[in-house]
Amino acid sequence: MLHLENVKKSFDQQGGSRLTILDIPEFRLEKGEQVVLMGRSGCGKTTMLHVIAGISTPDSGIVKIDGLDITRLPEAGRDRFRAEKIGYVFQTFNLLSGFTALENVVLGMSFARNRFDRERALSLLDRVGLADRASHRPGQLSVGQQQRVAVARALANRPRLLLADEPTANVDPASQEVVVDLIRQTCKEEEISLLLVTHAPEVMEQFDKKVKLEDVNQIFESA
Repeated sequence: MLHLENVKKSFDQQGGSRLTILDIPEFRLEKGEQVVLMGRSGCGKTTMLHVIAGISTPDSGIVKIDGLDITRLPEAGRDRFRAEKIGYVFQTFNLLSGFTALENVVLGMSFARNRFDRERALSLLDRVGLADRASHRPGQLSVGQQQRVAVARALANRPRLLLADEPTANVDPASQEVVVDLIRQTCKEEEISLLLVTHAPEVMEQFDKKVKLEDVNQIFESA
């Protein structure tokens, strides 16, 4: 499902030098597999997710998703591919404040072709326990409820791959298990591959497969 090969990513620094963030010889995620990605703050976890999602392009290497190397696509092509194949749960939710919970989930469908499905949006809100909050705007929801809306939106288009960047970082401890359970169960039912980034030990313990970014990212070998 997901295959990274010789992926490198660096950023410009003041003075004209480049700071290398990623140097990954190989990383794989199989169809339906659920993996938690761990690593200390600033080690490149979010950068890796952005490269996988096509939000950021690597300096070199292959990022193959569902058989297609997305690095060969133009920016517009990557945007379309992401809308149709990838779900992304952002740490900061990224909900639109002027839209209701239902509208935010439906918006997740609007970027993909021929995927508008109001019944699925309502079903997802029901699955995350927010059927009675469908008409509420983000400002009328708790932080935990907003994150659950973000999860529903990421799943709206039946993605092949779900990326979750610290999905419990801004929710209270009581909601952490609920959010992760919702993500994992839905991915299992719909055979969605899941790569979830977290710092929380209690979240890590829910996964059978754990990967430390330091173990796959060669920049740490010389650190």
